[in-house]
Amino acid sequence: MLPATFKLCAGISYRHMRNMRGPGPSNWISQVRRRSSLLGCPIREENGYSEEEMSYVKQGEDALQRAIGILSEREGWIVETVAANGDKVLSKMLPSIGKVFRLEVLLDQHPDSLYGELVGNMEQMGEWNPNVKQVKILQKIGKDTMVTHEVSGDTPGNVVGPRDFVSVRCAKRRGSACFLAGTATQHPKMPEQRGVVRAENGPTCIVLKPSNEDPNKTKFTWLLNIDLKGWIPKTIINKVLSQTQVDFANHLRQRMASQVSVEMAHTC
Repeated sequence: MLPATFKLCAGISYRHMRNMRGPGPSNWISQVRRRSSLLGCPIREENGYSEEEMSYVKQGEDALQRAIGILSEREGWIVETVAANGDKVLSKMLPSIGKVFRLEVLLDQHPDSLYGELVGNMEQMGEWNPNVKQVKILQKIGKDTMVTHEVSGDTPGNVVGPRDFVSVRCAKRRGSACFLAGTATQHPKMPEQRGVVRAENGPTCIVLKPSNEDPNKTKFTWLLNIDLKGWIPKTIINKVLSQTQVDFANHLRQRMASQVSVEMAHTC
């Protein structure tokens, strides 16, 4: 999302991406731009929003714009891994941000169902994703923006120690596409914790779009960029992060399948 899951994977640095522009956008990016003006709409000044709240809204909007700009770039992606079921992780080095990872999978559920789980049930993510110990919403601003605190789970062999993240998230629905973007921020309710490394993510973004072959299935794309901090070799980080994305897709499938089973049991 998003480090919640919307993460725990990573690049090197996320700063100084403001002026980045990619080559030609893909068709679905073009449709989003045309139908919703997603990349050009100004943030509305709403009554009752404090200066701090508007700052979070702006951070979320900026993260979404930067993420979509990266996803619109079709050239230069390198395949990191392809699972037996077709799940694919690609990566790309960007001059001003470092290495970003891109997960592409096909899920059997409708985008609305996945959006409800990943956004509406965000704080339950730790129940089904072993890579996430806890997700807590610190503050909500309107219907699109929230600030979250996430704590990562242990990695196999404790290759990467505990990390926590404070992120601002921007959740949008535009036509048939759903977006959950995020980036690192600060919040007075959650200063850095002793004994836990404060990592930084951003921009990250999960995109849910109906499959062209079956609109009841979802093309799931997850852009991940995280600075895990600490002295960890890049080769280890790259391996851990790409595998974490593949694992997340499998955990999400299991979660959605279990939800269907519960619903069917209730109707019997």
